[in-house]
Amino acid sequence: RVERSEACNHLSLNPECRYLLFFGLIREYKGLDILLEAFSKVSTENLRLIVAGEFYESKEKYEPLFNALGDRVILHDRFISDEDVKYYFSAADAVVLPYKTATQSGVTQIAYNFFTPMIVTDVGGLPEIVPDDKVGYVTPPTVAGVQEAIESLYQGDNLERFCKNIISERKR
Repeated sequence: RVERSEACNHLSLNPECRYLLFFGLIREYKGLDILLEAFSKVSTENLRLIVAGEFYESKEKYEPLFNALGDRVILHDRFISDEDVKYYFSAADAVVLPYKTATQSGVTQIAYNFFTPMIVTDVGGLPEIVPDDKVGYVTPPTVAGVQEAIESLYQGDNLERFCKNIISERKR
């Protein structure tokens, strides 16, 4: 992990904004459409969504959602080198995995490595890897569920608490 200011500088991000991260190969089952729709309903000021990864399907179906969100979405639609991974996870408050189906995800292990809280959907083995309300949230794979989890993330001391809990949960 690097300092957030260094990560924002490296990625040309405004350090005054807050960031959520969708990371990895973009495929239908990973639910980017759910996340984009949920994010469009979140009114948290200065919150941005970073979408970082290669499209393994047509990008066209996402274009209307990207366009509607304008500068609230930062799209880095390319392969992210191993050297750059630390910047994305260090700049982000949390990583969101709104999967429609899954067995597990390597992104959760990367998030643990960089002490980054997670929002995951209740599919496959994701709830076993991300204990709900301890290191993030487990939510139904719906727009409303993801929206609620994002909004809850920024209430009270949830982010700070999740970051502290990741330290002990990593050991498990």
